[in-house]
Amino acid sequence: MRFALIAALLLAAATTPSFAQESIRPSVVKIHTTKRFPNPYRPWTKEAPKTVSGSGVVIDVSGKLRVLTNAHVVSYSREIYVQGYQSADKIEAKLLAIAPGMDLALLEVDDAFFKSRPALPLADGLPKIKDAVNAYGYPTGGEELSVTEGIISRIEVAGYNYGVVGLRIQVDAALNPGNSGGPTLSDGKVAGIVFSGIPSADNIGYLIPADEVRTFLADVADGTYDGKPNLSVGMQTSENEAMREMLKLDAKTTGVVVSRPEAGEDYPLKEWDLITHIGEHAIDNDGRVQVRDDLRVSFRYYVPKLAKDGTVEMTIVRKNEVKKVNVPVPAERDLLVPPLKNDYPRYFMLGPLVFTAATRELVVAGGDRMAATLSQFESPLLTRLSDVKAFKDEELVAIASPMFSHKITKGYNNPILAVVSEVNGVKIKNLRHLVETLRDSKDDFVVFKFDDKRGESIVFKRKEMMAATDDILSDNGIRESYSKDLRDAWEKE
Repeated sequence: MRFALIAALLLAAATTPSFAQESIRPSVVKIHTTKRFPNPYRPWTKEAPKTVSGSGVVIDVSGKLRVLTNAHVVSYSREIYVQGYQSADKIEAKLLAIAPGMDLALLEVDDAFFKSRPALPLADGLPKIKDAVNAYGYPTGGEELSVTEGIISRIEVAGYNYGVVGLRIQVDAALNPGNSGGPTLSDGKVAGIVFSGIPSADNIGYLIPADEVRTFLADVADGTYDGKPNLSVGMQTSENEAMREMLKLDAKTTGVVVSRPEAGEDYPLKEWDLITHIGEHAIDNDGRVQVRDDLRVSFRYYVPKLAKDGTVEMTIVRKNEVKKVNVPVPAERDLLVPPLKNDYPRYFMLGPLVFTAATRELVVAGGDRMAATLSQFESPLLTRLSDVKAFKDEELVAIASPMFSHKITKGYNNPILAVVSEVNGVKIKNLRHLVETLRDSKDDFVVFKFDDKRGESIVFKRKEMMAATDDILSDNGIRESYSKDLRDAWEKE
C-alpha cells in the first residue's frame, strides 16, 4: 500500500509540469510584422519592406485581454498580425502603446481571438537567483512553439534604450531571434518578457521583469505612454580614500558623488554632493541599495517607484551639512538631437538641398567614418549631441543627403550633414523656421552658411533654385518636397 502511494505521488509529480505547459501554450502567440525602417540620409523615402517575426503573450489589462510583446518586434511596422498556438490563421492586430526605451509594446486584437487563449498572470514580485524558468516563444529554427528551461542567473539595474534605466533579469535558458516578446514563466506566472541576448556567449539571455511590465501598464492606462522618471546626473563611487578625505567623509557615511549635475543655478544637486539616501533607502559607496536580504541593486531602481510630481526626495551631504532635496526626474529630457523612437525623419527639399531636423539616427547612420569627419569639422552634431535644447523648439537643421546633381551646384563641395546656421543673415532656429525663412525670402540670391569648420558657404539664385526643385523631384521620382507636418509652413498664402 505504501509503495503504491509513493508511486502515485511520483506519477503526479511527473505529469504536473506537462499539464501546466499545456495550459500555458495557447496564451503564447507568434507575431508577424512588415517593417519600413526610416532612411536618415533619404528622409523622403523609407527602407524596403522587411518581414520580421517575434513572440507575444496574452495578458489581462484592466479586465481586457491584450497581447504584450517587445517594442522592437513591432516598431516601424506597417502591418502586424498575431498567430495563435497550433493555428494557421493570422489575425490583424493594432498597436495600442509602445515604449521604445523599455522595449515593450501592447497590441489589441479582436475579442474572438482570445476565446480559447486566456491571460497569463504576472509574477507578484522579483524572482530569486537560481529560480527555475521556462521560456516560451517562436524562435528561428522551426515553426512550432519552443520551450526551453533555465534558471535566474542575475538581477540588476541596467540601461535599456535611449538612456532609459530599468531592472533586468539574466537567465541561462537558450534564447534565439524570434523569442523576443515571449514570456518566461516561473511557478506558473510570467517572471519576465524576453528582449535580448548575447549571440557570442552561451546561454546568456535577458528578460524585462514583471515588475517593469506593471510599471509600463500603469503608465499606458490613460492611453498615453509618458515614460519612466529618470535621473540624468553624472555620478561616481565614493570608494577612493583621497576623495573621501577631501570631502571630509567619515567611514560610516556612504553614498555616491555627483560629478556632473544638470546645468542651472536652481538645480538642487551640485558637483561633489554625496547622495546618501533615496527616500529612506541608504546608498552604499558603490551606489547600491538593499532591496531584500539576498538582493542589492543600483539605487536608480527606486527612482520611478518614489517619484512624485516629477521629483524624488534624496538626502545629500554638502560641505559636511546633511540636507534633504527634491531632485527632478523627468521621463524625457528635451534633447537637442533626439532619437526618432518609431517616428520618421522630417524633411524639406529646395533645389538640390535636402534639409532635416537632426536626430541620433542621422548622426550614427554613417558609422565611424562619418563620425571622424564630423569630429574633424567640429560639427555641433557631435559637440552638442547630448545637450538639452537651449530654448523651446530649438533644432539643429542639417543637410541630410548629398546634393542632387544639377548645374546650379557647380563648384560646390557636398555639404552632407552640415548644420545650417544662417539663411540670408537670418539665424535658423529649427526646421520649420528654415522653411518659413525660405518661403518669405524676396532676395535675388539665397545664401546658406553652416555651423562648422568646413569654411564654405553656398549661394544660389532664388529663381533658379525654385525652378530646379521641380526638375529634381521629377527626375528622382520624389512625390513631395516636404514632410506632411511642413505643408502648411511652405504653402501658407
